[in-house]
Parts: sequence; structure tokens; C-alpha cells
Amino acid sequence: MKKQSRFLLATLTFCILTGCNQSGGDQQNTTPDNKNTAASDQTNAGTTEAALDVTKLDSSLPVISIETVKQDANVLDFVTKPVASHVSAMIQTWTPGYVMPPAPYYEDCTVTVYEDGKTAGTPAAAQVKVRGNWTTNYAKKPLRLKFGEKQNLLGLNNGTEQKNWVLLAEYKDASMLRDKAMLGISRDILKKNRLYSSDTTLAEVQINGQYWGVYLVAEQQQVGKDRVDITKNKKDYTGTDIGYFLEFDGYFYNEEPLNQFHVDYADNAALTPYDGEGGDGRKMSCLPEDEDDDKNDIGFTIKSEIHSQEQHDFIAKYVNNVYKIMYAAAYENKAYEFNADYSDIAVSNTVTPQQAVEAVVDVRSLADAYIINEIACDADIYWSSFYMSADFGEGGDKKLTFEAPWDFDSALGNKNRCPDGTGFYAANIVPDVNGNMYETINPWLAVLMYQNWFQEEIRAEWTTHFDNGTFSNAVSMIRSETEKHEDAFTRNNERWKISTLDKEILSELCRGAARCGTQKEASDYLADWLEKRIQFLNEHWHTK
Repeated sequence: MKKQSRFLLATLTFCILTGCNQSGGDQQNTTPDNKNTAASDQTNAGTTEAALDVTKLDSSLPVISIETVKQDANVLDFVTKPVASHVSAMIQTWTPGYVMPPAPYYEDCTVTVYEDGKTAGTPAAAQVKVRGNWTTNYAKKPLRLKFGEKQNLLGLNNGTEQKNWVLLAEYKDASMLRDKAMLGISRDILKKNRLYSSDTTLAEVQINGQYWGVYLVAEQQQVGKDRVDITKNKKDYTGTDIGYFLEFDGYFYNEEPLNQFHVDYADNAALTPYDGEGGDGRKMSCLPEDEDDDKNDIGFTIKSEIHSQEQHDFIAKYVNNVYKIMYAAAYENKAYEFNADYSDIAVSNTVTPQQAVEAVVDVRSLADAYIINEIACDADIYWSSFYMSADFGEGGDKKLTFEAPWDFDSALGNKNRCPDGTGFYAANIVPDVNGNMYETINPWLAVLMYQNWFQEEIRAEWTTHFDNGTFSNAVSMIRSETEKHEDAFTRNNERWKISTLDKEILSELCRGAARCGTQKEASDYLADWLEKRIQFLNEHWHTK
């Protein structure tokens, strides 16, 4: 509690001095609008085009029409007012007179999909609510759809059926294509290893006949046969031989104790950052080193269902020991192995340090995670939306596996990270997103980076996907989607205005992104940035 209070006090002081908005972004010399106004007066955003019935237009995009069961005068509060409770609690600490908005809540609805102006399938009952973390504080909010029965949306993931889907608002991203680009790259990379990354498609959304804009339809991050495919825990089962889906997460402390845990990272041992030049003699740890260290504590959230303290303690100790094995291999040239029940590790004389790591880590998935995040230069890489799994069920490989990448609206040159597309980032020292108050590192991406055998894995993966056109295809997609859906993007901007006109958003953006005045300008900037990024990384990682 002392650490959290000190952090909030420091943040408040910094915000008063700089006008920052705690939104996880780089600060410009602008002062954001009052947070309480932004959270509570959303229905007036944009123009009178909110009344537009998009199902009657010749749209190039499919349309998702949401109708609430209730028709009360204030029924749309469920998509205009809620803010994630942990976010509003933070805002309250630095906003005098802030009136706490409601937390996100489900509203009973009927969802109808239209393609080419005709209904596609039968209208379906669903519960809909605002979803996300800081993005819940924006005018245009992301949504979660929870259908009563499993079904597919718009052919995603080869037509597989699930109850849970998400609509990403992409409000921070004026191009509206960053998540689509990076999730597309991720899906192409991970499918070779039969690992999961969300499929996506754009759609226009209307709610109760009001136009709500362009959204990115994506899959819910969850355990399931066609998503994170690990052993699903059965109701009330308490054994440890199940699958675990995990998030490296700065928000872990908001979870129930059973669904969060802490990792000590080999007693917070310092790592050599990867900058392509040997680290320049610098070292960096990822956790606070003492009471005066401004770093935030980063733990884990268990995203899959668990039902016992035994399951919690098992996966917490396992993850802690896997990192110790990785660190010992990379920095001490020692090999550690688990005992038969994975409850402890001991020094081994029968395997090499590399073999010790390969026994407990899906190394290819880690190399792929590095490539994905190195391309993206995501400002949140040290903080959240970094996922992994481990399957101890029947047929599971019992290895820590990196999959389900997520949340790239701050990436790809949108914030002041790799603004010219050059430099090494993902396993390097990174500034925190709250005004550069401290520096830190993602330990999972950094710990093995100076192992030659791991670099060779990265080179092989990079070369394969570069030569297959994975990266260039993403650039082409950005340009083609912008051209095909110009009318839809124009309607979205008429509804919400281009996000670079929003002072709250502008304070998060780097100069190149902030200058974009239309979706076309923003997508051109994104495509150009991505081409430069790919060229820079290809010169370093491509096998000649």
C-alpha cells in the first residue's frame, strides 16, 4: 500500500506540472479536458450523424446492429458512461471534484449482422458492455459481446463459434489499423506453431439505430479449442494438471487473490538490455529495487479458471522457477531441472543450460513474441497485454508458451517509441508510459537475448516470415483497407471527429502521429513507419 500511495502522489505531482493524463502515453504541451466531462458526456461527441441508420447504406463494411431490450430514455448509458473501476479510482486521486462514473455493466441486447445491406444469419441475444482498461475513459469505448449461444461473427477464425467477441473502438489510433496490422502479422507468424492470435475484421456498428462508428471485430482472449488451446479446467476441479492462461500484468493487484501472483525474477537480478550493440554497459531490473525506486510492481493475472489455492500456488511457483532456469542459463551458465512433480528445481549435470531452457520454454514462441513486439515498439510492453500459457493437462507439453498477443493501439509509431522506425526496443530499456518517470524492462523478452542459440532462433523465424511476405502483406493491407473503406472511415470521423483533435489523445501521441488530420494521413504515416521498421530490423535479423 505504501508503494502504491507513493506512486499516486508522484503521479499527481507530475501531472500538475506537465498536464499529463495518466493515459499511458507520452506527454505533449497540451492540457487534457477534464476527465469527468470526458467520461460522462459522451453522447454529444461528433456530429448529428449519430442518428444515421448505416444498415440502409451501401457500406463497404459489414454492419453490426445492437438493439437494447430495454428502451428507457437513458438506456445508452451502458455504452457512454462506464469507466473501469480501477481507472476511475486513479483519476479520482488527481481530479478534484471528480464524480465516479459507473463501472462497466452488461445490458441485454439483440445483435444483428448485415452484409451487403442484407441480414446475415438470425438476430441473436447477447449481453453487451464496455470493456478494457484506460480505453474505457475515452469518448468512443470498446465493447464486449457475450452471446447466449455460441456462434461465429463475420467468418472470423475459419468460422469457429464462440460466445465471446469484442469490438475494439480504436479511438486512440487515427488510422484505426494498428491492431489489425499487428494481429495479422502475429496470426501469420504463430499459426506455423499452431498457437493463437486473434483474427480480426472491420465493421460499422450502430446501437439503437444510432451510428456508432467503425470498430475492429476481434476474438476474446480466452481458453478454448479454437483460441488458447490448452486443457480447460472443469467445474470445481482443484487438481493442478490443467492448462493455465496468464498475463504479465501491471494491473494484477486489482484481481482477486486467487487470480494473481507475484514473481521475484531471480531476486530481481539485473539484465543486460538488448540494443544491438551489447547493451552499452547498462543493466536494468524490472521490479522496484527499494522504497525509493519509482518503478511500478508487475505481477501476473491468471486469466483461465482456477478453483483452488493449490492450483494458484502451483502455477505461481512454476513460473517463478521457469524464469530462474532461464536466468541461470543466460547469466550463470548453469542448468537447472524440475523434479518429477514440478514443485522445485535443482542443478543438473546431465543437460546443458540451453537444453534446460528448452525443456520448460517453447523457445520458438518466445522468439516469435520478440519479433512481434520488436516490430511494434509498443509503449506498454513492460506493463500489460503480454500473454503466455502452460498446459499440464493430458497431452500438454508443460512448457511456458508465448501466444495471444494483444493491444497495439499505442504501438507502431503512435507514441514516442522508435518514432523514426529505427532502434531496438522490445528487449531494451524502456521508459514508463506515465511521463518517463522511470525506466524498466520486459524480463521475459530480455533474459535470453545474448544467447547465440536464441538469436539464431530469431534469425530463422524472421527470415522465414520476411521471405514469405508476412510483413510486407501488412503494409499492403493498411493501404488497401484505407482505400476500400474511405466512406466508412469518413463516417466514423464525422461521428467522433479525428482523434488527433482530442486534447486527451493528442497528449499521448508522438509528433508524427499527432500531425495526421485524416484517417488517410494517419494510415499513410502508419504504412510508411512500418516499412521503415521492417527495413531496419531486416538488416539486423535476416540471414544473408
